[in-house]
Amino acid sequence: MARVPYLNIDDLEPDDRVLLDRPANIFRALVNSPKGARAFARHGNYILSRSKLDPRLRELAIIQVGYSTNSPYEYSHHVEIGRQHGVSDDDIRAIAEETAGRTSNLGELERAVLSAAREITNDVSLSDETFAVLEKGLDTENLVDLILAISFYNGASRTLNALQVDVEDHYLPYLEEFPLPS
Repeated sequence: MARVPYLNIDDLEPDDRVLLDRPANIFRALVNSPKGARAFARHGNYILSRSKLDPRLRELAIIQVGYSTNSPYEYSHHVEIGRQHGVSDDDIRAIAEETAGRTSNLGELERAVLSAAREITNDVSLSDETFAVLEKGLDTENLVDLILAISFYNGASRTLNALQVDVEDHYLPYLEEFPLPS
């Protein structure tokens, strides 16, 4: 059960109602702070809609963040979004393999994206080795956007976990199909 109320459109001032165009639990919780919800949405919308970063790489990074932070909400939602952007079931399973220290069948750049997500999440830093592989495979704009995505979704995962935002029923099967670490 979430630690803050889930608000509905009728609970909001007229100018804030647009914040619930998508009435997902994350937004229903965040609109308890309309200005905060707006800022969150602007940054998230840039990453998901306007960044030039390859969406598959972006989603691999976000799913890794959700996995590493043990955030059922973030993880389950981005498993679905990832599938819409070319992330395969084998890619999702590779996240667990790579996290456990086993090498998967992903390419060098994809493995470096997952390493970057884990390093930034767990170490709050990025190793020179991982940066060098990313720099070889991405131009500077995409490299910065990848780091912005990883950092933003770390904040999102921590917000979701702290507020104990509930996973909507539609997303629960993803958690069964691709379990988070126990």
